[in-house]
Amino acid sequence: MNAVVVAVGLMLGLSLMRINVVLSLVLGGLVGGVVGGLTLTESIEIFNGGLGGGATVALSYALLGAFAVAIERSGLPDILAAKVHALLGRQASDKEQKRIKYLLLFVILLVSVCSQNLVPVHIAFIPMLIPPLLHLFHELKLDRRLIACILTFGLTMPYMILPIGFGGIFMNEILLTQLQTNGLADIDSGMIPVAMAIPVAGMLLGLLVAVFYSYRTPREYTLEALDDPGHPLDESVVTEAPTTVTGKTWVPVLAIGLAFGVQLATKSIVAGALVGYLVFLLGGVFSLRDSNDVVINGMKLMAQIGFVMIAASGFSEVIKATGDITTLVDTSSDWIGSNQALAAFAMLGIGLLITMGIGSSFSTIPIIAAVYVPLALQLGFSPLAIIALVGTAGALGDAGSPASDSTLGPTMGLNADGQHDHIWDSVVPTFMHYNIPLVAFGWLAAMTF
Repeated sequence: MNAVVVAVGLMLGLSLMRINVVLSLVLGGLVGGVVGGLTLTESIEIFNGGLGGGATVALSYALLGAFAVAIERSGLPDILAAKVHALLGRQASDKEQKRIKYLLLFVILLVSVCSQNLVPVHIAFIPMLIPPLLHLFHELKLDRRLIACILTFGLTMPYMILPIGFGGIFMNEILLTQLQTNGLADIDSGMIPVAMAIPVAGMLLGLLVAVFYSYRTPREYTLEALDDPGHPLDESVVTEAPTTVTGKTWVPVLAIGLAFGVQLATKSIVAGALVGYLVFLLGGVFSLRDSNDVVINGMKLMAQIGFVMIAASGFSEVIKATGDITTLVDTSSDWIGSNQALAAFAMLGIGLLITMGIGSSFSTIPIIAAVYVPLALQLGFSPLAIIALVGTAGALGDAGSPASDSTLGPTMGLNADGQHDHIWDSVVPTFMHYNIPLVAFGWLAAMTF
C-alpha cells in the first residue's frame, strides 16, 4: 500500500477515535515510514530530524500569544462583551436577538479575516476574543460548530485570494515562486487572484450553508463550566479590565496599527507582534514586572498548537522521505491517461490527502508543485487552470485537518469550558463545509479556464 495513504488514514482514524492529535501524528508517521520501506529506526530518526522545522513556527506562535495576552489585558474583549450584553438587556425581542446574533457573527468573521492581513496575529486573537464571548453564545443559543466554521473561513479564505499579510506569503512567495520554478514561467502575481476566485466562491457557499442551514438551530450548553473561576483563561492572565473606553483603551489601537506597519515594512509577522507587545508595555497596559508573566501566559495559550505543529513537521518529513508522494501521483497519472477531467479531480484529491496529513497548505505547495505543473502542462491545462489546480490542491485540507492551525485555533477558544470537541465540533464541520465545495469549485475552475 502507499505510505501516504496509510499514514494519513491512520492519523485521521486515530484522531476520529479521540486519540490525542500529537500521538496520532507520531504513530501515523512512524507506521507510514515503515510501510514506505524505511526501518523503524530510520523513521524515528527522520521524524526527530523534522521536528526543528515546526519549532520555528511554535516560537512564532508563542510571540503572537504574548501579543494576544496583551490585547486581553487592555480590556477590549471585556468591553465588547459588556456592550453586547447591554444590547441584549435592552432589546430582548426575537427580531432584535436575531439581529444581534448576525451582527456578532459578522464581527467574528471580520476579525478573523483581518487577523490574516490588517492585524497579522493569525490565530493568536482567538483565545483572547472567544472565551469572553461564550456567555453571549449561550444566551443567543449559538451552535459553536457555526463559530468554528466562521473562524476557519476567516483564517483560510484571505490567503487564497488577498495578496496581503499571510496571503502575500502564500500567493507570491510560495505559490507563484513554485509555479515559475517548475515550468510555468509566463505568469504573474495578478493572475493568482483571478484563478482562485472560483475556488474561493466555493468556500463562500460552504460558509453560507453553515450559517443559514446546517447550524441555524439553537443549541444549548451548560453554564456550570463557564462560571468556574478557572475559565475561560488562567487567573494570572485575567485582570480587572475596564468596561468603558479609557485612555489606555487606545493603546491597543496604536499597538495594532504599528504591528501592521512593521509587518508590511519588514515582511515579518513576528517583528510586528514584537513591536505591538512593546507598545503595550510602554503604554502601561502591564508593568515591566508583569511582562515575563504575559509572555509565559502567551506561550501557555499557544502550547497545544505548538506541539501539534512540531509533530506535524516530523510527520511531513517521514512522508516525504518514503518517496510515495511521487508514486501516488505517478499511479494516478497512469490511471487517468489524457483525461483532463479525471486528472483535475485526482490532483485535487491527492492535494487534500497530503494537506490533511501535514496540516499546512503553505508546506504542501512545494511538495505538489514539482509534480503537478509538468503533469498539467503535458495534459494541456491553461496557466490559469494550473494556478487554480495547484493553489486549490494546496489549500484543500487546511480547513478540516486535525493538525491544522485553522482548526486548532478555533478549538482552543471554543473549548475554554470543555464543551467543544476538536475533531467532531471543529474538524468534521469545517471539512464538510469547505473541503467538499473546494474540490467541486476547484475542479470547475480547472475545467473553465
